[in-house]
Amino acid sequence: MPIATEAQFTEVYRAHYEDVLRFVRRRAHPMNVDDVVGETFLAAWRRRREVPEDARPWLFGTARNLMLNANRGMRRQSALVVHIGRTATATIDAHDPTDGVDSRLELVEAWQALAAADQEVLALHVWEDLTAKEAARVLGCTRASYSMRLTRAKRRLAGQLGHAVAESSAFSLSTR
Repeated sequence: MPIATEAQFTEVYRAHYEDVLRFVRRRAHPMNVDDVVGETFLAAWRRRREVPEDARPWLFGTARNLMLNANRGMRRQSALVVHIGRTATATIDAHDPTDGVDSRLELVEAWQALAAADQEVLALHVWEDLTAKEAARVLGCTRASYSMRLTRAKRRLAGQLGHAVAESSAFSLSTR
């Protein structure tokens, strides 16, 4: 019997909230637990006509899928950082092996300082190698909007790299 009313949803929520919370706590990073549980019940509300009468296993499956999707996203971001680091290192003509390490560390630091939206736009461009039209479709925006986001993300990344270089230069000057 699908959830038809707000009262029925509230009943399902009250009956299963603690169980879902414990399920997620055993599997997710503590910082992500509340988000996963909230998204699980949001999905239940949005798909309330699909929730079976025995909602508990369905809620666990939904929570599990949300955690798997989040983990895949984190792995893709980590892989992108590695890919960008390798690409940047390949273009360095360094006689000193430590120059490449410094550049990679600066790039990783700059990448991590970017907002998630900037990382996503750059990832679609660099890692997924999508055209502007394809990336815009992924993000649900126009090609022109995507191109503008990409340009801004590239500028912010360049700004972060410039900031990292300026800080390291200031550090090397202050240590003399």
